[in-house]
Amino acid sequence: MLLNFSCVTYLIRDSPAEAEEALERVISQARQAISEGRDALQGLRGSTVISNDLAQAIGALGEELAADRTQQNRPEFHMNVKGTARDLVPLVRDEVYRIAGEALRNAFRHAQAARIEAEILYDRRQLGLRVVDNGKGIDQQVLNGGGLSGHFGLAGLHERAKLVGGKLAIRSELDSGTEIELVIPASLAYTKSFAMRGSI
Repeated sequence: MLLNFSCVTYLIRDSPAEAEEALERVISQARQAISEGRDALQGLRGSTVISNDLAQAIGALGEELAADRTQQNRPEFHMNVKGTARDLVPLVRDEVYRIAGEALRNAFRHAQAARIEAEILYDRRQLGLRVVDNGKGIDQQVLNGGGLSGHFGLAGLHERAKLVGGKLAIRSELDSGTEIELVIPASLAYTKSFAMRGSI
């Protein structure tokens, strides 16, 4: 950004229209960098409160986002847990929390939903996460292209899922909401004692 700002100073005198365009691009980059930095800090702060209760941590984040008075749209938030909570491998726990956080922040910021839900499923065969909203949905071209140009949210979700051996699916239609689902095999998600107990 500093290099781009320097270039703008050279353009101002000779090409004011081009300088204005370049300046708008740099300002847009700066806004995005600030937003991504804020999200990263929120993720770091969140990871320090995770203990081993993933559902509680995700629920607390959802409640915090729902209570944010700076949001124009303030949807209801609900957290659901199915199955018996199990101890998770720390890397899996942290990455699932970050995936849920990114999905929730996107839903609260962009979906214009009346209701947003997060669900954790502790199954004998797998750990599941779902984040669902009843908002405006995502255009199929954007979804198929891996997200909006210059934004890395959707790509980041897939990368995090892959890191922990999970499969991520994003289903959405315009005006019909969005569902983000992550599934991780029990053998990778649960600590050994739980994985062995679940297989008996």
